[in-house]
Amino acid sequence: MSEGPDATRSDAGGGPGGAGGPTDARRSPHHNKAIALAVAAAVGGFLFGFDSSVINGAVKAFTEEFALGDALSGFAVAVALLGCALGAWMGGRLADRYGRTRVMFIGAVLFFVSSILSGIAFGVWDLILWRFLAGGGIGIASVIAPAYIAEIAPAAIRGRLGSLQQLAIVIGIFAALLSDQLLALATPGEGADAAGELWLGLEAWRWMFIVAVVPATVYGILALRIPESPRYLVSKGRQDEALAVLTDVLGTREEAVSRVAEIEHTIRTDEDAPKASLRGPRFGLLPVVWVGILLSVFQQFVGINVIFYYSNTLWQAVGFDESDSFTISTITSVTNVVVTFIAIALVDKVGRRPLLLIGSAGMAACLAIMAIAFLNSYEVPDPENAGEVLTQLPDGWGTTALIAANAFVVFFGATWGPLVWVLLGEMFPNRIRAAALGVAAAAQWIANFLITISFPPLLGAFGASVPYFMYAMFAALSFVFVLWRVPETKGVELEDMEGVKVQRRGQPA
Repeated sequence: MSEGPDATRSDAGGGPGGAGGPTDARRSPHHNKAIALAVAAAVGGFLFGFDSSVINGAVKAFTEEFALGDALSGFAVAVALLGCALGAWMGGRLADRYGRTRVMFIGAVLFFVSSILSGIAFGVWDLILWRFLAGGGIGIASVIAPAYIAEIAPAAIRGRLGSLQQLAIVIGIFAALLSDQLLALATPGEGADAAGELWLGLEAWRWMFIVAVVPATVYGILALRIPESPRYLVSKGRQDEALAVLTDVLGTREEAVSRVAEIEHTIRTDEDAPKASLRGPRFGLLPVVWVGILLSVFQQFVGINVIFYYSNTLWQAVGFDESDSFTISTITSVTNVVVTFIAIALVDKVGRRPLLLIGSAGMAACLAIMAIAFLNSYEVPDPENAGEVLTQLPDGWGTTALIAANAFVVFFGATWGPLVWVLLGEMFPNRIRAAALGVAAAAQWIANFLITISFPPLLGAFGASVPYFMYAMFAALSFVFVLWRVPETKGVELEDMEGVKVQRRGQPA
């Protein structure tokens, strides 16, 4: 997938103009099978979102129980992200060797076991170990789900099905916030207390981890029941099984036979290729791998997790009480769920590039407004903590920052949130898809880790304005990157991804 003057091949999806095929193909009842399989695979995204947020309700309680300082407490929160990076990197390679569904099951087992062990942790160090193990399971799920969905989906609806990964992630975030609150409220006494004792003599914060065995079990059962990816089956010489799977999702045996033949052709071509690995001339990697890595990095470097993980600073600065944080966080997560449906509706009609460009421009503007708003902030004494101060914004700037923050979530949730996963699942040539996706997803988790741990010291040293301005700069750079390096993949069959190139105005087709 190199840059060049050739037009994007967008007619491989079965219809003219690359809009994803004819209208009747989109309404084909056989697509229901593909949708069902994509939903099953996307449960891995639910685990991803659930795990990333479930610790938020527990962190204060286990910090007090284990008498942790700020640094160790922060590391206990962030260590799962390092496990995710390792799991993502290994997951792609394991999937090529053992198959997509087997590796899904491995991820489910890791998450199941680590959830129980985190809930009965005796101290901070074994909690850190189990959280790292959980991250490994989530990292595996984050790689396998988009790869499997892309390989099982008809080209006409692949973008919409790929967006289910992000929808599952944001629903998982909401479910984690809700379960944390319900468990805290279930403790004896008034109010929500994550440190209060619940069932079997275990505190509520421990049950916040243990409850994750439910989605882990569902994911494991689904992994055992759904069929293997047809591309993996063909690569292992199991053409009859691949033909049966493709007949289910494409509708006719003739189409399935044709698709199996295309897959066999690309596999033979890949075997004859001098380089069937990720190695290439650009700093040791193929250019397309760098495109995937940078998409992942930009998705995190715009600071989306700062909004979710450290939103209390913003909410308190505009006048909300800390006790309202759950309600506000819930509203934000519901907004993220709702706007993901915008991406699902538009991705196969408008295309990937236009939506990413709109998202980059919108995020850059919103983050710049937030940075300017916090230039006008001032500090007042904290009435509840002697010697501490609270950041406040004047009324006009407070309202402006609040609107900008929520608009940022809308732009991200409708564009970069889901579309990066769509592109990572479909943009790589067949021979390197799982391995390249693993490297790109690992980069995403490392970027997530860096943003998560860097915001508090940046906030303490410079206030909120500098980090928000930095995220705005990354959003602006992401616009330039998409414009010059990211090709349109709407409607292109996976077997044809090798020839897709960036198309710009003024270049001959």
